[in-house]
Amino acid sequence: MASVPYPFTAVVGMSDMRLSLLLNAISPAIGGVLVRGEKGTAKSTIVRGLTALMPDVPVVTGCRFSCDPAAPDPACPDGPHEAGGSEERPARMVELPVGASEDRLVGALDIERALSEGVKAFEPGLLADAHRGILYVDEVNLLHDHLVDLLLDAAAMGASYVEREGVSVRHAARFLLVGTMNPEEGELRPQLLDRFGLTVEVAASREPDQRVEVVRRRLDYDADPEGFAARWAAEEGELRERIAAARALLPDVVLGDAVLRQIAAVCAGFEVDGMRADIVMARTACALAAWAGRTEVREEDVRQAALLALPHRRRRNPFDAPGLDEDKLDQILEEFGADDDPEPDPEPDGGPEDDPDGPGGGQPPQDGDGGTDGPQGQDAQAPHDQAPHDQPQLPEQPQAPEPAPADPKAHSRNAEEEAPGGGEKAAVAAGDPFRTRRLDVPGLGEGADGRRSRARTAHGRTTGARRPQGTLTKLHLAATVQAAAPHQVARGRSGPGLVVRRDDLREAVREGREGNLVLFVVDASGSMAARKRMSAVKGAVLSLLLDAYQRRDKIGMITFRKAEAELALPPTSSVEAGAARLESLPTGGRTPLAAGLLKAHEVLRVERLRDASRRPLLVVVTDGRSTGGPDPLVRTSRAARLLGAEGVASVVVDCEAGPVRLGLARELARDLQGTAVTLDELRADSVSALVRDVRGQGTHHTTRRAA
Repeated sequence: MASVPYPFTAVVGMSDMRLSLLLNAISPAIGGVLVRGEKGTAKSTIVRGLTALMPDVPVVTGCRFSCDPAAPDPACPDGPHEAGGSEERPARMVELPVGASEDRLVGALDIERALSEGVKAFEPGLLADAHRGILYVDEVNLLHDHLVDLLLDAAAMGASYVEREGVSVRHAARFLLVGTMNPEEGELRPQLLDRFGLTVEVAASREPDQRVEVVRRRLDYDADPEGFAARWAAEEGELRERIAAARALLPDVVLGDAVLRQIAAVCAGFEVDGMRADIVMARTACALAAWAGRTEVREEDVRQAALLALPHRRRRNPFDAPGLDEDKLDQILEEFGADDDPEPDPEPDGGPEDDPDGPGGGQPPQDGDGGTDGPQGQDAQAPHDQAPHDQPQLPEQPQAPEPAPADPKAHSRNAEEEAPGGGEKAAVAAGDPFRTRRLDVPGLGEGADGRRSRARTAHGRTTGARRPQGTLTKLHLAATVQAAAPHQVARGRSGPGLVVRRDDLREAVREGREGNLVLFVVDASGSMAARKRMSAVKGAVLSLLLDAYQRRDKIGMITFRKAEAELALPPTSSVEAGAARLESLPTGGRTPLAAGLLKAHEVLRVERLRDASRRPLLVVVTDGRSTGGPDPLVRTSRAARLLGAEGVASVVVDCEAGPVRLGLARELARDLQGTAVTLDELRADSVSALVRDVRGQGTHHTTRRAA
């Protein structure tokens, strides 16, 4: 591993990302940066390179919590601090691993010493290390919910609290939060998303010259990290000085009433929630002006600030891609433009305030290749406008309504149903999503924290006590006292304090809810191809996907049509990917329902090996008809009974419509030992009764799963 980080100024392209990080280095109050982009785009490399550009931090000598000597924290666990005794150290970048424990993040308190000696023996965590520095979370969208909650609290209050049954420790925790994520692996919770001041989208360049330069520099760095860093030392020093100058100028930047009115008009025009966007935009615009060496904020600063601060605050549901309508932005800025715009610069030919890299000096210095633009000006040409979801959709073709079968049984066994929908049908749009009723997995699980099924979790209501299994984090005070009380005389207790030994400690057993693996098996055959019917079915699946997003589930999707079943989406946390697959799903052909169920059995078997604690919920969306091959209904029944015998919790969404109904979906649910619901019963506001728990498993399955 290289001993020196890759120089920030040696990064090719990525102007928006570099600018956002530099603005936060100038004004940490902006609130951090969220970097969204595909894998392999140097997101982590750029963030690590920023640390070397940050000014040194003055701290109280010996303080583990990095107190500022000019204003030490009066509640610091290492305090009180006396005057004097200060030193400077480099700014820290602390990395928070996705799999970190709660104690590693916030710190650990020695409960035994706290109870028996009244001593707050506290070991600081990552939040204390990151105070007055950078807290970096790679793949922040994969962070566990309980860690996200702790980050939200610390970011909101500027402090971290560690509490164990009335014994508490508090310390300051103000940090620059930088997160990177790949949207394909799932989106962030809205609460955490809003905590990031700025967001940028990054993608690898499609320009060959720029890609060649990236590879050349990386190979040079890997061959000789120290020598490579030395060649960029001059540029790093210049950029460090410019950051320091912008920091010194920032308090003198004037944010006029006219500019504030523009900021407010932009935020109101884009209907962003709350007031945080206005504040972040104002701070970002001031930082942009300071970066350009100016003391007044201009309209171009407001525009650039909006492009960085608003896209991630425009999402209205998990399936909306972040973005901003720049034409609308320009229209609002023009409508609310200041009447008293500052006069043009008297030095149009150049000067210390001019920046050649863009309007308002907002862009960071470009990488130098002999002073020419080279490939550096091309970094904005690999944006999200080339993403797969922007491919033009096929035009919808008119389809005849699905006729009722003359012979229901023959219709279920043969291919007569395929006549109107036997050919390939273009994908139809999903109907409007709705709020669904909660579908639970029965029994008590021990999976990842979520919001669907009952489980033993680290958070929730206390249901009992047990001896600690590993590090004690959740003390059950009453059980601990009860365990220690009979031994006080033998231990020679003489004072008011309770003599507590480690064997007396008991931890709380808590019950909350877990996230599950929701595997959708969607019928895309000809019998489902009638336009209004498939639109309603897609709307129902989209609603279930939205419900899975809100309940922190993993999802997967299997589709079956013609002669086979296909794993359209392997199990993932990206509900957005599921919505995209659903939107482009074509229909037509026979109904290999048995193949779909067998594919589900195989997927669940593999996932059980990968994550045995995450329990599955199988959602089969079909009308129950099965065609193709000999005895299709018999083979379907056998496949369903195989899943039912393994205790897989199942729900069959019955999509059958028309005057003649065969009830095959409900027969399928009985074979799966699951529950059948209609599309109407799936709605949360439906008057039809829907059993919330999937109780079709039987008592013996519940007992087996709990054991």
